[in-house]
Amino acid sequence: DKNITPEHVRLLCQAGEALGEVKQLYLSNNGLSNAEVEILSKSRCLPKLEKLFLNHNQIDDEGAKTLAKSKLVRNLNCLMLEGNQIGPEGAKSFATSLNLKKLETLFLDSNPIEAEGAEVLAKSANLPALTALHLDNTEIGDQGVKAIAATQTLNGLNKLYLCSNKISDEGAIALAQSPNLKNLNCLSIWRNEIRDGGGKAIAESPHLLKLERLY
Repeated sequence: DKNITPEHVRLLCQAGEALGEVKQLYLSNNGLSNAEVEILSKSRCLPKLEKLFLNHNQIDDEGAKTLAKSKLVRNLNCLMLEGNQIGPEGAKSFATSLNLKKLETLFLDSNPIEAEGAEVLAKSANLPALTALHLDNTEIGDQGVKAIAATQTLNGLNKLYLCSNKISDEGAIALAQSPNLKNLNCLSIWRNEIRDGGGKAIAESPHLLKLERLY
């Protein structure tokens, strides 16, 4: 963290076969922008990369689109983008990408993807391996939560993180009533605006029977 400069990214991408066996790359908290993401995305020296950590940088929708189109992400099972500036269009680029078929875990926490971003992710048929979706503090609200609850394509989710999204009883009830989320073993909904009605619905849900962690 905080040690990688844009010039380092350029040098990294010129490493050739020396990085051919690298499976995890951590570039968090380095002030990287779309320009550095574009350089990284053009790299052919990381063919076995499985986990990419780009959290707490300065990546916005354009950077997200660049990543989503890149061959760099084809073998990823984990993509960490928490704390950037990715909005609905960036979320859409991931939802429509044909390069994320192996992705199991997606971190978009603290990005303003809003309800629109949640909706496109919930409708995506291009994330068949996704099991963990991190959307804490993404401004999705009840509308976004209801879209996720109605998903017909993300049925493999077993971990869903929705903290700090101003979710009310309406959103909690939608989650509780969704048969599409029956595989969840972890549901995080703290720091929202859920009251007794929403809590009761979650507790009595006939669909959330596999939950092991609820907070």
